[in-house]
Amino acid sequence: MGSILSRATAEQRRQAAAVLDDLTTVLALGGVRLPTLEVDWDTGRMTCSYLLRLTARPVDLLRIVDLLRKGLRYERLTHDD
Repeated sequence: MGSILSRATAEQRRQAAAVLDDLTTVLALGGVRLPTLEVDWDTGRMTCSYLLRLTARPVDLLRIVDLLRKGLRYERLTHDD
């Protein structure tokens, strides 16, 4: 039974790992390094829902919010025709 579940959730596990890598890379490019950013593999195995868990200082979250705001402004400027 375990192997059936493992096969059924393989794509979810791959996606969680890829998103983790992408997010870590993008945050590093933005000058943000979080103390903890990881996939919650244990909960995922029990629930078949893989979540990313992060721990961050407020200053790091403020930097992330700033980067998101800048990205949204840029997107609005480039997509408004």
